[in-house]
Amino acid sequence: MKNLEKAKNNFFQKEENLSIYATRSEEAIRLKEEPEDFRPPFFHDIDRIIHSLSYTRYIDKTQVYSFKENDHITKRIVHVQLVSKIARTIGRALCLNEDLIEAIALGHDIGHTTLGHLGESLLNKITKKELNEEFAHNIQSVRDLMVLEKNGKGLNITIQVLDGIMCHNGKILENKYMPTKKDKNEFLREYEESYQGKKTNKFSAMTLEGCVVRLSDIIAYIGRDIEDAITLGLLKREQLPKDITEVLGNTNREIVNTIILDIIENSIDKPYIKLSPKVYKALFALKEFNFKKIYNQSTTSEEYTYYEQGMNKIYQVYLNDILAKNKESIIYQIYLNYQDPLYLKNTSEKRMVIDFISGMTDEMFLREIEKYKM
Repeated sequence: MKNLEKAKNNFFQKEENLSIYATRSEEAIRLKEEPEDFRPPFFHDIDRIIHSLSYTRYIDKTQVYSFKENDHITKRIVHVQLVSKIARTIGRALCLNEDLIEAIALGHDIGHTTLGHLGESLLNKITKKELNEEFAHNIQSVRDLMVLEKNGKGLNITIQVLDGIMCHNGKILENKYMPTKKDKNEFLREYEESYQGKKTNKFSAMTLEGCVVRLSDIIAYIGRDIEDAITLGLLKREQLPKDITEVLGNTNREIVNTIILDIIENSIDKPYIKLSPKVYKALFALKEFNFKKIYNQSTTSEEYTYYEQGMNKIYQVYLNDILAKNKESIIYQIYLNYQDPLYLKNTSEKRMVIDFISGMTDEMFLREIEKYKM
C-alpha cells in the first residue's frame, strides 16, 4: 500500500506546475460519487474511454470520405488521435491539465454516426420526424458515455470531460474561447436542452481545457481533409487561395504548425484561448473553402439518395422488430439482449433504434442497408 501511495503522489506531482487557469484533479465531479484509485480522475476517464466499445468502433467510421479504395485516407480513429496530440501540445505549452485534454479529445466523437456528417444529417432527419428532437454527434457522444456504455449503465465519466465533449462542436469558429463556469445541474440542463436544438453548437466549455479541444478539432481536420482530397485527386494544391496560404501555409504540416504557434503566442498566461486577427481571418476563410470544395462535394446525389433511403428503411425494420418482439432481429441479437433492464425500461423503442444506428460502423451500415434493398 505504501508503494501505491507513492505512485499516486507521482501521478499528482505534475499538477504542481499547472497554470492558475488550469483544471485540477481535486475539482473533478462525477455524476455518481465513487472512490478514486491511485490514478487522477481525468486520467482514469481516459482509461474508461479507450476501453469502451464505442472507442473500438472508431476504427471503421468515416471522417469525410466513405468507401474509398485508399488506405491512407483519414478515418475517425486517426482524427481523434490528431485532435488529442494537437490539444495536448497546446495544453502543455500553456500548463493546462493534459489528462483532462486527452480524455475530452479521445471521447469527443465517440457518438459520431456512420458516414460522418452525412450520416449525422440523415439520422437527424429521422430523429426530428420520429421524436421531435435533434440529433447531434457531440450530444450523442455524451449519451454514449453517460448512458449507453457498459450495456446501458454508463461509465460515470467526470462532468468536466462530458462537458468538453458536449461543447467541442468544430463547425463554429471563434477568435476567442472563454470557459463558462458550470456545476453538475447546469451541465445536465444544457445537455437536456440540446435535444430541443437550443444552442446545440454554441455551448461554451466549462474548462479552459475544453476550449483547447474545441479549437484543436478544427486544426486537426482543416488541413488533413485537404490532403485527403488531394490524395484522391478531387482537389489540386494550386486551388488553395493564395491569401490563405500566405498566412497559414499550403500543407497540413504548415497549417497545423502556424495555428498552434499563434494560439500559444496569444493565449499563454491568459484565461482564454485566442487566435490573432490575421490567423483567425485566414482560418475562417479556409474553413469556408473546405465546405465549398470538399465537404459539400464529398458525396454524389445518387449516393445521398441511396444512403438516405437505406437509413430510413433499416430504422423502420428495427422499430417494427422491437414492436413485434422479433428476437431473431439483429437489434436484439447484438444490442438489446445485452442491455441493462433500466435502459430497456427508460428508453422508448424509437430512441433504442436511433441509439443502435448511431453506433454502426461504415461496413455494418452498408451491409444492413444492402440486406433490405428496395
